[in-house]
Amino acid sequence: MNFKVATAIAIASVSLSGCATVLNGVNMPVEFVSEPEGAGVEILDGRTCTAPCTFEMRRGNDTMVTFTAAGYEPVTIYMQSRTGGSAAGNLIAGGIIGGVVDASNGASNFLAPRPVYIRMARAGSGEPALLLDEEGEVISTVSEFNAEVAEDVREGLVGQGLYATVEDVPPAD
Repeated sequence: MNFKVATAIAIASVSLSGCATVLNGVNMPVEFVSEPEGAGVEILDGRTCTAPCTFEMRRGNDTMVTFTAAGYEPVTIYMQSRTGGSAAGNLIAGGIIGGVVDASNGASNFLAPRPVYIRMARAGSGEPALLLDEEGEVISTVSEFNAEVAEDVREGLVGQGLYATVEDVPPAD
């Protein structure tokens, strides 16, 4: 009888846990890089560092990050929590309960952009700040990226309880 109980508990714990929660966890490392090197980085939750630096970030939480450096325009970029490919596989392998677990804790998500690599614009230059990939190649302007994700991120920040309304969320660059 004890073997049956142990087997039932093992099966239940596997089927009631989310696959992505077990494989990915709810946090992920995110690297912050700037050109020029050494920019101050401040995350919406108050954490600060000097680029290049890395923080563990919650996969399921949208946020905002501001880069500052003497002689350069400050740059604020949205970070968007996006659903990853593990969500579909989880529903197949882990069932509905596992999918619900991962969706509720954000484990099946990832943050974008990653890394957060910003080429800042010199103060008064009129040039836009640029979002770069890990190789230093231009992806887009920071303003273009922010425009693409603004509605979703601003709603996410309200949903996380960081702001009362979408209108209260400060605009990013």
